[in-house]
Amino acid sequence: MIERQILKKKVKEYLLQEHIAGELPKGSYSRLELKKTPLGEKVIIYTSRPGLVVGSKGVNINRLNKILKTKFEMENPEIEIAEIENPNLDPASVAERIVSSFERFGPKRFKSMGYRALQDIINAGAIGAEIVISGRGVPSSRAKTWRFISGHLKKSGNVSENLIKRGLSVARLKSGSVGVKVSILTPDIKLPDDIRFIEKKEEIKEDKEKTEQEEVKKDAIKKVKKKDKKEENEKTPAKADG
Repeated sequence: MIERQILKKKVKEYLLQEHIAGELPKGSYSRLELKKTPLGEKVIIYTSRPGLVVGSKGVNINRLNKILKTKFEMENPEIEIAEIENPNLDPASVAERIVSSFERFGPKRFKSMGYRALQDIINAGAIGAEIVISGRGVPSSRAKTWRFISGHLKKSGNVSENLIKRGLSVARLKSGSVGVKVSILTPDIKLPDDIRFIEKKEEIKEDKEKTEQEEVKKDAIKKVKKKDKKEENEKTPAKADG
């Protein structure tokens, strides 16, 4: 029973994602999250451009509310817009940006677009990133799949399966479809092979105490020497004038 409920929730979430992605303007939608609340169901839409998602006077939100009630049979849906702080670290936003530039300017300069997007991701602080552009619309005589890689990116294991963020988008051009797949290893993820040595605070304290003791000794020796010199000067009588 629990497995069926989980599967049902995931299928519903996937259908919601597909439908909302088609309803909202291109380049404005990243992903959504479905949560249950005591009052009903909450749909959180993550976006880098909240103004486009909301629309003028909340037109898009009102339309989405009606769709959620009629098509997805939600009794009391609540839509929340969450702004993405750094769009360059969100793979869906990066993929949508590349696709929109393909549709506007064409795929002839796909290499410069790929390298520019990759550089923006690394400059934003990502540990590693990979952009794969493939499809019939890629204007290349050598290959129909191009990879742009930078930094450190895991290809297998738990980090690759669960921690790397991925985004996919498709540009439909006259020459054919072009798929853009973006994978990003964000800077907040701690890798299991990232080992750092931390010095003990006790050793640092001991070193400080030693240096302080040495300085006190030096000051004491200087004071003693000054006193001895004064006493010698006082004992030696001044020479009488001839």
